[in-house]
Amino acid sequence: MNTFKELGISTNLIKGLNELKIITPTEIQNEVIPLLLSTNTDLVGQAQTGTGKTAAYGLPLLHKIDPNNKVVQGLILCPTRELGQQVAKQLFKFTKYTDKIYIEAVYGGEKIEKQISSLKRPTHIVVATPGRLIDLVRRKAIDIRQVKTVILDEADEMLSMGFKKELDEILGFLSSVECKWLFSATMPHGIGQIVNDHLSVNAHRIEISGRNIVNKNIAHQYLICDENDKLHVLMQFIKSQHEKRGLVFCKTKVATQKLAKQLIAKNIAADAIHGDLKQKERDKVMRAFKNSSLQLLIATDLAARGIDIDELSFVVHYQFPDNEEYYTHRSGRTARAGKEGISLSIVTSKEMKQVRYIEKTLGIGFSQIKQVR
Repeated sequence: MNTFKELGISTNLIKGLNELKIITPTEIQNEVIPLLLSTNTDLVGQAQTGTGKTAAYGLPLLHKIDPNNKVVQGLILCPTRELGQQVAKQLFKFTKYTDKIYIEAVYGGEKIEKQISSLKRPTHIVVATPGRLIDLVRRKAIDIRQVKTVILDEADEMLSMGFKKELDEILGFLSSVECKWLFSATMPHGIGQIVNDHLSVNAHRIEISGRNIVNKNIAHQYLICDENDKLHVLMQFIKSQHEKRGLVFCKTKVATQKLAKQLIAKNIAADAIHGDLKQKERDKVMRAFKNSSLQLLIATDLAARGIDIDELSFVVHYQFPDNEEYYTHRSGRTARAGKEGISLSIVTSKEMKQVRYIEKTLGIGFSQIKQVR
């Protein structure tokens, strides 16, 4: 395996990485970093959430910024406020020992006046959701004419959230940028259109297969029961974990709300997060979870995008996901930063087919537990 030094990352950035316990580059970082450091190029990177994409594009981007030039030089587009905040925070941490690079996150659901005021300070990198960025450009509150590098993070999620028109518009403004880097877990038809319309025909393509990306520190377990017994099994599991905290995944908003109510009725400190929550309510739930006054967060797959909380001991698939990408994304919320974690699937005998499929596709071994101790 390479080190970050061998990949070409500067000593001051490596000091910041070491402090975050990011020591060994992941597969996508090994593939992407030397390429992006050595040349101005367009790139299409296919890799799941949890593979280290932020550092894969963030470190080369930080290398390209001139701290003395007080204009926006880098633009990162993200599907959700949470992912945007997480990316900005991570880049900020990387730069602890470098010359000051100013990073600003802008997104919907927050007063635009506050963001306009923040953008009046010198800003080198803007992390934005597409709709809010267009609002700011139209109000002349942000000047992106000198952007040299634009990054689309989780491009497939931006499409599934209906941002195709906004992405076309933003990339239209930026036709003369030196580097366009697109990262996506999947490559649906709409992504192909964006690549064809806006990226160079010579764009590099790098794909990291799903097989190598599941964190080795996660114990994958399943327990078979009837649908009606799932709540009882979940309660047993929560009790076995004592005060440890985790995420429980359901497929729909209705299911998350129902399960949260059932757990609260049984005196479990839980709450739900889903797409119908207003931003203020969502922030309140996330604050309670981050400061440990909640033990459990019940979430849908989309609502969990961008949730990055250390010290999560387990993930429970109360309703099994529809595909391996969601399984990887869910499981990757635990066992962060070298710690160990459990990914427990509570399934009916009918759902065992899906468990076997994911086991085979991701190259992981599930162990069956008969009962929760």
